[in-house]
Amino acid sequence: MENKDIIDEMPSENTQQSDNLTTATADREEAVTVNGGEAAEATEEVPQADAFVAETATADREKIGSELAELKDKYLRLYADFDNFRRRTAKEKLDLISNANEGLLKALIPVVDDFERAMQSIDQTDDITAVKEGVSLIYSKLYKTLEGKGLKPMVSKGEPFNADLHESVTQFPAPSDDLKGKVIEEIEKGYYLNDKVIRFAKVIVGS
Repeated sequence: MENKDIIDEMPSENTQQSDNLTTATADREEAVTVNGGEAAEATEEVPQADAFVAETATADREKIGSELAELKDKYLRLYADFDNFRRRTAKEKLDLISNANEGLLKALIPVVDDFERAMQSIDQTDDITAVKEGVSLIYSKLYKTLEGKGLKPMVSKGEPFNADLHESVTQFPAPSDDLKGKVIEEIEKGYYLNDKVIRFAKVIVGS
């Protein structure tokens, strides 16, 4: 009877151990499933992120390379245009310097023609009055030609001495008090080209 009770109790203990083992195994499988699932998902996300970064970096490099090539092309074109402009400007400057007096010389050629005719007339005539009139006409023509090119005489006599316009040759006692410090005599006339002084007047200043 006692043995039978012992035998009856043993299956209960085995059953309990079996149940405990089954529960533990289920827990471990659940834990493995949960943890394993998370690890697998994380492992899959890392390569996808790396691929996205690599793809983005490649696209950026291609875009930067394209922009760099475009800027380089623009720079080369701009440099070529500037070099052509510099050479053209240098050539035009040389031509301008070489031919700067072309207009004036063309305007003076008729005056030279008049002088040549006057020289021939002087050898063929003894009429001094006619020679004087011819020279006077040529002078007037020459003067008007120069005025047409912007040449203007400077009026100095009676004006206050101005170092920006006048060059004092010497000083004489002024004939009157109102001429002290002023130009009392003009030795050599000064000239403007438009508004620029191209020759200073040589003067005598009253003291």
